[in-house]
Amino acid sequence: MKSILLHIDHDAACPARLQVALDIARATNGHITCLQAVSYDVFMPGDFYGSAVAAALPVIRENADKLRETIERDLEHEAVPFDWRFEYGVAGQRLIEASPLADIVIMGPAEPGMDGKGPSALVGNVVTRAGVPVLVVPETMQSFDVGAPMLVAWNGSPESARALRAAVPLLACSVKVTLACVVEERGEVNAFDLPSTEGAKYLARHGIACELVELPRGEARIGDTLFAAARMRECELMVMGAYGHSRLTEMVLGGVTRHMLSAPPMPVLLAH
Repeated sequence: MKSILLHIDHDAACPARLQVALDIARATNGHITCLQAVSYDVFMPGDFYGSAVAAALPVIRENADKLRETIERDLEHEAVPFDWRFEYGVAGQRLIEASPLADIVIMGPAEPGMDGKGPSALVGNVVTRAGVPVLVVPETMQSFDVGAPMLVAWNGSPESARALRAAVPLLACSVKVTLACVVEERGEVNAFDLPSTEGAKYLARHGIACELVELPRGEARIGDTLFAAARMRECELMVMGAYGHSRLTEMVLGGVTRHMLSAPPMPVLLAH
């Protein structure tokens, strides 16, 4: 992961993902690009003439400048190369525009300003449109050990295969990789495009050994089953394909991606 694109905002998870970005950069000799997007698309009920918005804009910019000064001051003592991109506009669009030459985008799980309620539409927008893996970091993370065990959620879909390929630089650092699939109660695997053994062969070609595990579906949600398996193995990272169904279906009916992004207990690397 030589080129790390880091989303900067005032949300509660920002310090956590900054630390994770630093840990990955140190382990891979990577470079961090901090992208801070400030949107002036502000709406205030009853402000028909825009006077309240006009008064708020200098405050928004001042707060953004203070955040930049604080983070840059901290980064200067970390011995990790970085640069800063300040952009006006919607964060999702600016991250997508900056992503073509990024190896990974690091974001928080919650929509900024939404107080952590529900999965982030911002993450969904970037992961489905950027064509780059997205690492979602919960605010509880204080550090990220790239040598820790990692779990790959495998269902044989193109999305899970892309996530596996994207995660190879991190999986290569792990002391133990588990390739896990959730099977139905009858012991029959859902109509996979690729069996888990193909994923294991791919990793082996990169010099990465993995354990193949089949997890019974049971009564729990698939996301809960996968997270429980990861915690039992002391994993620090979950790798999975995102939005095997359309995002609209996930938002309306729910889905594995939506559930796992609502309150992830560990970083989740997503690819679509």
